[in-house]
Amino acid sequence: MESSAGHSAPATAATAQAIARVSEAAKRVRANVSRVIVGKEDVIDLLLVAILSEGHVLIEDVPGMGKTMMARALARSVAASFARVQGTPDLLPSDIIGVSYYNQRQSAFEFRRGPIFANVVLMDEINRATPRTQSALLEAMQERQVTVDGETMPLGAPFLVIATQNPIELEGTFPLPEAQLDRFLLRLRVSYPALDEELAMLYRFKDTQPLDSLQPVISGEELMALLPVVRAVRVSEPVARYLLNLIHATRDYPTMRLGASPRASLALFRAAQALAAMQGRDYVKPDDIKRLAPSVLAHRLLLSPTQMSYQTQDTERLLREIIESVPTPVERV
Repeated sequence: MESSAGHSAPATAATAQAIARVSEAAKRVRANVSRVIVGKEDVIDLLLVAILSEGHVLIEDVPGMGKTMMARALARSVAASFARVQGTPDLLPSDIIGVSYYNQRQSAFEFRRGPIFANVVLMDEINRATPRTQSALLEAMQERQVTVDGETMPLGAPFLVIATQNPIELEGTFPLPEAQLDRFLLRLRVSYPALDEELAMLYRFKDTQPLDSLQPVISGEELMALLPVVRAVRVSEPVARYLLNLIHATRDYPTMRLGASPRASLALFRAAQALAAMQGRDYVKPDDIKRLAPSVLAHRLLLSPTQMSYQTQDTERLLREIIESVPTPVERV
């Protein structure tokens, strides 16, 4: 009998209990956010993967899909502070990070913190901000700190940036450079709800706003305490090699100008650990890699000029071909 590689020795009782805490926390947050957002459990799971991997999310979709409400519901569910920034061409880095001003009463300069100091930061229509303003997010996203006037200030935990961009309206926008895209752990789409889901949404919002009564189901401190458990999830060598075979295949594919970077390898590795823990396992399976690869890798790839009829769709199509072409490891049990 054969099964997907990844599982070797059984987990100890302590490990099983720790993994169960991660899985139970994920279920509570998913159920809580689903009180507001109908039928998007997969998207909610991926947002949780981002938090447990200490990554960030780029949501690429048209307006009206509930992106802001989903971000607010997630922040409330984990007792986290929330801030929203609207991307515009006149947005300045100081509008995000904060500004030093002279306090006449104190006869000294003081720093007024910007929205980047929230736990969950929604950067709406990030591609409408100038490259200078976009780059102000780089240090915060990568180092989880900001530097102002030579002083470095750490950001809180958890810290999640959810950026959005509209793939249809491109006039007056500034495309995100590859260095900026590479900072996002995942790129997601919310997409339209099914008819029955949208019907349920109409009745759910008919008389009340569910977000107003949403209560936390876990604290930020409790959530951060789960990170060492996620980091301890086992990734066997055959599964790790399978992950790297996918990464290297993107670099060797003839129609790719830019393949996935080593940062992408680590991002996929950590995201797979988080997904496995959320599903109650202390080991990663190849199926975890397959499920996450499109969201983790597609936005990091760049096609050759002759293939760029429509970058996003073509990249995702070629990535699916790559995933299908790389052999999946198996083990005999």
